[in-house]
Amino acid sequence: MVLYGGTLLLALWAFALAFSPDLYVSLAAITASPIGLIIIGGYVWSLCFHLMNGLRHLYWDAGRGLAAKTATMTAWLVYGLSIALAIFIMWSAFGGKGGA
Repeated sequence: MVLYGGTLLLALWAFALAFSPDLYVSLAAITASPIGLIIIGGYVWSLCFHLMNGLRHLYWDAGRGLAAKTATMTAWLVYGLSIALAIFIMWSAFGGKGGA
């Protein structure tokens, strides 16, 4: 649901950027707010989680990592790496905000 909602918001943002300056200003204000940053962060994390889990499934398709212990370890690894990647992306995108 987060991926669908975030993609819809991204499409609305692109539409507003191209056709409606007033709508773009409104969306920019919403996404710059603390709630908007939380929404963007959730969307970025869900994309990272989807990516990492897709890589995990490719690993499984090779016939590796199917044992219960390994599957549990890779599940935790997916969560950890997706959180780390999302933090890195958000830091890269918004880290310099307000700096000199």
